[in-house]
Amino acid sequence: MVFEPHPRQFFRPDIPLFRLTPLPLKLELFEAFGLDFTAVLGFDASLAALSASAFVDQVLIGGLDIGHVVAGHDFHFGKDRQGTPKCLATMGEARGFGVSIVEPVGEGSDHFSSSAIRDLLGAGDMAAAAEMLGYWWRLRGAVVKGAGRGLDLGFPTANIAPKGELGLAQGIYAVRVYHGDARLTGAAYFGVRPTFGETEAAIEVFLFDFDGDLYGQDIEIEFIAHLRDDEAFSSEADLKAQMARDCEAARAVLARVDGDDPMLRFPLGRALAQA
Repeated sequence: MVFEPHPRQFFRPDIPLFRLTPLPLKLELFEAFGLDFTAVLGFDASLAALSASAFVDQVLIGGLDIGHVVAGHDFHFGKDRQGTPKCLATMGEARGFGVSIVEPVGEGSDHFSSSAIRDLLGAGDMAAAAEMLGYWWRLRGAVVKGAGRGLDLGFPTANIAPKGELGLAQGIYAVRVYHGDARLTGAAYFGVRPTFGETEAAIEVFLFDFDGDLYGQDIEIEFIAHLRDDEAFSSEADLKAQMARDCEAARAVLARVDGDDPMLRFPLGRALAQA
């Protein structure tokens, strides 16, 4: 069971939220992992106003007719977050359904959490973020018209307009790109294009060994490695030379990963690779 929109977006719409996994992708990941059914609850004022006991009685029992609940150790529910895992277990015992609470999971002193993953992505540590996720972090969007500078520089790009807050480290990435049944490779840029004096963040992907028109079509970008930070160049010639070096670096990284992809150790990583 998931909430949509994210409760924090409902309560604090003024504060941007970096969604690690938008709902469409989340549902696909659930399916790839073998879940049979997902209940998507619209999070609105009426749901937020339910007391903890009303949430259990009306949603879990009345709506879903549950026999057993599995929840995380930090799960809170009901108005003002009154419901806790301990509270849920007590209600389950009284109402006749089982409750299992998943304790923190991690390695050593590091616990896996969405906050920790966001921090790693914000620092450009794609490998560490993937180790927590069990797959390479990915982003989906429709290809839109850009300014055409990449074409002028000899590196035509597929441009994606980010939706919502994207707390990703700015700079150059080695990426794999999925379009239909095809898996492509390339170098991606995320940033505000300081060389050209712009301020709005954009995602631009140069696809290796590809010649086609993707305008208006959806692509999915799998971020493998952050190669360097964003920077401004004094001339287009300097930028073009650096782009050539970036592409060489991206090809080398992607060749190593394709030869021994560490995400194939994980169920979701394998499921996504097969899909």
